[in-house]
Amino acid sequence: MPTVLSAEEREKLIVEYEKGATLLRTAWENVPEDAEKWRPAPNKWSAHEVVIHCADSETYAATRIRLLVGEKEPVIVGYDQDAWAKMFNYHAQSTDRALRTIDAVRTATLPILRSMNDADWAKEGRHTQSGPYNACDWLKSYAAHLTNHARQVERNLAAFRAAAGRD
Repeated sequence: MPTVLSAEEREKLIVEYEKGATLLRTAWENVPEDAEKWRPAPNKWSAHEVVIHCADSETYAATRIRLLVGEKEPVIVGYDQDAWAKMFNYHAQSTDRALRTIDAVRTATLPILRSMNDADWAKEGRHTQSGPYNACDWLKSYAAHLTNHARQVERNLAAFRAAAGRD
């Protein structure tokens, strides 16, 4: 069932959305070069892969919110993020370009979020993996997206330091 958020709840999440790119960039800037592509486990992402994932995800997120608000009966197609990391060889991608992409996408999407009315927030589509889906569902997911991944980068760095005996 789609989420219903009050205007106050939405505003709080929009503020978190607005800060996300800075949090991710700050976390990434603290990662030394020898830790950037280190993985905490074979099936876990490196800090580098996390940043590239964020650029892919944020680009798609910007399209998703536009579909939800601008189209009748939109279908939001899910994807396999782990498959993308392998298919698109995330370690070969530029983190500088990814961070610029994230900044651009969030900067371009923020005015849309701030201009949406209650009817826009309630418009519903269908997500191929989770069913009924609206703009409030989108906001709950993407407001925290970069915050959560910034924490993941920080955890990777802490694990790298512990593994190297540098904690």
